Amino acid sequence: MDTLFFILFFISILALLIGLIKPNIVLKWMPVAKRNRKHVTMYFGIATIVFLILFGVTTPPTSDIADNNSQTEQVKAEEAEAEKQEEEEKVKAEAEKQEEEEKAKAEAEKQEEEEKAKAEAEKQEEEEKAKAEAEKQEEEERAKAEAEKQEEEEKAKAEAEKQENKETMSQQQAVKMAEDYVAYTAFAKSGLIEQLEYEGFNNKDATYAVEKINVNWKEQAVKMAEDYLDYTAFSKSGLIEQLEYEGFSNEIATYAANEVGL
Repeated sequence: MDTLFFILFFISILALLIGLIKPNIVLKWMPVAKRNRKHVTMYFGIATIVFLILFGVTTPPTSDIADNNSQTEQVKAEEAEAEKQEEEEKVKAEAEKQEEEEKAKAEAEKQEEEEKAKAEAEKQEEEEKAKAEAEKQEEEERAKAEAEKQEEEEKAKAEAEKQENKETMSQQQAVKMAEDYVAYTAFAKSGLIEQLEYEGFNNKDATYAVEKINVNWKEQAVKMAEDYLDYTAFSKSGLIEQLEYEGFSNEIATYAANEVGL
């Protein structure tokens, strides 16, 4: 309010000064006869005094102004303190928010790393399991193949034995005659085959029979050497030559000559 009265006081004194110089300017609202310095002084002088008095009345005391200034400063200080505190809280909140975000990010990265490690472990476990399964299957297939091979070999062996045991009548007779010959006299392998051929068997049956019987040809050579020495004399080399002539190899003939003491 004191500011308003001061403004009115200032306007009044300004109008008073202008009116004293040119009354017509400030008294346009009055009749021409009354546009003079007297009326200017009366109106604006009174207004100036009145507004000055009102300004003085409404103007607060200096202590009040000081108090107001002090209160204003205190308010400003409080506002500044509040703004500072608010700024600090804002910074703190921002820091906490950032810390929470970093913590959440670290937690997410940790969880992601754990999930990745878990997935890697599961993958490795699956690979090892698949590898073990493949090895097991391979082992089973190998064992199966081995069993099939063994079964085939046994089957082939059985078939061979069956085939071997399946003799023709001619082969049976040849075997029997070969056993009869070696039972009462000594023969070399080739000599016995020739003897069976002489008896009418073909070379195949004769050979089959000689290979079929169980004969120690070294013993046959020794026996034949003894038979020769029983009815005639021989030198060692002559006996060896005679045994070779009968079909024995030089090695077996030499063995027999050594066995009979030559």
